[in-house]
Amino acid sequence: MTPWFDSFRAQMPVSRRWAYFDHAAVAPLPEPARLAITHWLHEATEEGDVGWPRWAKRVEEVRHTAARMIGADTAEIALLPNTTAGINLVAEGFPWQPGDNVVTLANEFPSNIYPWMNLAARGVETRLIPVDAGRVDLDRLAASLDGRTRIVSVSWVGYASGWRINPGDVAELAHRHGALFFLDAIQGLGVFPLDVRQAGVDFLAADGHKWLLGPEGAGIFFVGREHLARLRPLGVGWHSVAQGTDFSRVELNLRADAARYEGGSQNMAGMIGLGASLDLLASSGHSSQSSPIAQRALEIADYAVQRLQAVGCQLFSPHAGDNRSSIVTWDMPGQSPAKIREALLAAGVVTSCRGGGVRISPHTYNTPAEIDLLVDVLKSRQ
Repeated sequence: MTPWFDSFRAQMPVSRRWAYFDHAAVAPLPEPARLAITHWLHEATEEGDVGWPRWAKRVEEVRHTAARMIGADTAEIALLPNTTAGINLVAEGFPWQPGDNVVTLANEFPSNIYPWMNLAARGVETRLIPVDAGRVDLDRLAASLDGRTRIVSVSWVGYASGWRINPGDVAELAHRHGALFFLDAIQGLGVFPLDVRQAGVDFLAADGHKWLLGPEGAGIFFVGREHLARLRPLGVGWHSVAQGTDFSRVELNLRADAARYEGGSQNMAGMIGLGASLDLLASSGHSSQSSPIAQRALEIADYAVQRLQAVGCQLFSPHAGDNRSSIVTWDMPGQSPAKIREALLAAGVVTSCRGGGVRISPHTYNTPAEIDLLVDVLKSRQ
């Protein structure tokens, strides 16, 4: 083990009790996030809003850290409650015309489908491109685009399949057809490096409660500076305008940065907790250009695949090459995924049921010994 790994694992209290393989659902909080939120809680309880200026300053630091993590400018980051909020900012704020269309995948998480489908009343078509065995076919995706395609919206990593796209490839495809690219990054950000500028991403959203190891209700939204004027701001409030806390000056003078989309008061506790988690990831070497976290997480997932196949499990996730991720979905023929999950939970192993099977999603701090524990439970059921 490397020193950074030992330090990282020591910051994950969940590992003292559980072999936790459910980061694609809701991640446990690291110790720094707990301490940060607890400190805020004490201040909020004992001092009221006296500490508000400090909290607001810390939230702006979180914005800066998030921007640095994806190679963006701070002015291009909005802090939002979840991925769905970011998708809806684009879906509802984009200047659609009747006859336009948006292209996404048929196996996307519903939050990356419903906001687009909701545009049907405005004459916008949502094209759901079939995906065979979890594999994203870029040629099939390209064939669905035409001169009225305005946005291509695809997940970085499939929530059930675990298939990981190269964001740059999809962005190039979209741009070649005159469309913009929206990346649902929630299942990749925090593990895999991404530079939005190099990849050509136009919009991105990711809640912090999965691979970023943050609390629920605290996420990020990226909008390329060149698109700020294109999106009509929704939920406009005091935080949306340049004069901010000067409440006596009532002018709809929108901020010149992505914070114009934030509207009103923020989830201070959640954002402060998310900031502590982002700092932990950064201290482990995770950046927009490279990440030892990705290498380690893939090694654990690869080991899991090897062990699962050795005991007769059937993989539902295509797991090969650069398209593999830390999400692996599988089943044991003849056994109920729900029953398998219950047996694993009783043995201290946390998983989910997705995509017709059992899904594991190990993070960088998980160990081969924890995979062995999971496999031992499976062997006891054979």
